[in-house]
Amino acid sequence: MGFFTSGFAVVVIILLLLFSSLRIMREYERAVVFMLGRFWKVKGPGLIIVLPVIQQAVRVDLRVVVMDVPPQDVISRDNVSVKVNAVVYFRVVDPQRAIIQVEDYYAATSQLAQTTLRSVLGKHELDEMLAERDKLNADIQKLLDAATDAWGIKVTSVEIKHVDIDPTMVRAIAQQAEAERTRRAKIIHAEGEHQAAEKLVQAAELISKSPQALQLRYLQTLSSLASERTSTVVFPLPIDLITPFIDALKNK
Repeated sequence: MGFFTSGFAVVVIILLLLFSSLRIMREYERAVVFMLGRFWKVKGPGLIIVLPVIQQAVRVDLRVVVMDVPPQDVISRDNVSVKVNAVVYFRVVDPQRAIIQVEDYYAATSQLAQTTLRSVLGKHELDEMLAERDKLNADIQKLLDAATDAWGIKVTSVEIKHVDIDPTMVRAIAQQAEAERTRRAKIIHAEGEHQAAEKLVQAAELISKSPQALQLRYLQTLSSLASERTSTVVFPLPIDLITPFIDALKNK
């Protein structure tokens, strides 16, 4: 009876050990397995066996991680102080390096994103931060991806969310925008005057080549004046109309 009881206990212990060695890895999970402290292999997805005591497994999520970068104080190249926050999208592409090469890949990526954000934006002026976000996003993503490659991390995208400016700077920017609109309006008006002057010169040259055209233009002007409600109209007599009479008097 005692032998039967001890044998049953052994079977139960074996079953418990076997049950405790089973792991189920989801499709987006991998297990980095260590054998007596040394890296052995990456397992999963599905059902895997991890021997108790001898082996240890660390779960790694392969899905894209959305990480908020807290607001950072940035001084732009034109000495404007702003607060900038962003969001970083990254994922683990090499579970082995993500566990072995860095203690906490999430914290490391977060700290690196903060310093890279300050470094890149500090090289640009405020106008570039506001108008060229796509370019800045690409620059930050490229630098982050290169730095995290040794950790088995792939940074897929970086998006600058907000650029908070001091209220006094907001007013200054509004004044600058208004001055820019005024400048453009004056330039457009000057270009219009220049084009009109060129057309008038061309018209004058064309009319000067044909005295008949000048007389027709003169008559059109008289017609337009006649239609106006004026009591008296004084206009000069074209010299071309009296030139024949002057020449006749001289010949006499």
